[in-house]
Amino acid sequence: MSERIPVLKTEHLGITFGGLRAVSDFNIEIYEGELIGLIGPNGAGKTTVFNLLTGVYQPTEGSVYLCGEKLNGRKIHQFVDAGIARTFQNIRLFSQMTVAENVKVAFSKDIKYGMLSSIFRSPAYWKTEREIEEKAMNLLSIFKLEGKAGYLASALPYGEQRKLEIARALATNMKVLLLDEPAAGMNPTETAELLECINIIRERFGVAILLIEHDMSLVMNICERIQVINFGQTIARGLPEEIASNPEVIEAYLGK
Repeated sequence: MSERIPVLKTEHLGITFGGLRAVSDFNIEIYEGELIGLIGPNGAGKTTVFNLLTGVYQPTEGSVYLCGEKLNGRKIHQFVDAGIARTFQNIRLFSQMTVAENVKVAFSKDIKYGMLSSIFRSPAYWKTEREIEEKAMNLLSIFKLEGKAGYLASALPYGEQRKLEIARALATNMKVLLLDEPAAGMNPTETAELLECINIIRERFGVAILLIEHDMSLVMNICERIQVINFGQTIARGLPEEIASNPEVIEAYLGK
């Protein structure tokens, strides 16, 4: 029986900024279809970990692997091409593009026609554009946004903008989705809808998901395993019920 290879794996990952060690000896393994929570107090290093996992920062120690392939030294777009996509704490959409255009732009790697075909609107151009349009609408339908495909992204309510950002990430055909505080700023109804969308993504696409989130009820309800960091170091990992009762985790959040 062949050994099961994690979709995303890090080994002794770390980074130092001007003598300050922001993340140290970070190790994680995530398998296909898993949803893992990465939590910790403000300033614990969670977003720094995401930046290391997406090529924004290059590690000063350790390695990042996607499906067994080492990604150290690659540029951000190469991390995306390899299969890692992310969302951000602050929504980053093309606000003056339509909802559909925001998703379609992520399908740029699927474009099969050249510049001349684009200028002269060749059959290859129209065929590819129809395929991309269909793919975009299918993704928008998952998030119940197909009826607003022609709206400007900036015209959507906050919760729908967040869902659009996730839909655009899915359009990159990723293997791993990193969600950075997706429920931030959402009301309870929007959070419940987000939870439903995340479950649909896992069931339909089998994507591995790593989630940073401060909404502990969401984390405890949706994550299979949780890893806790503080001051850039892992202090606990385990099942939600184990993390909830861990004295070191409680101290990190509430103090002594």
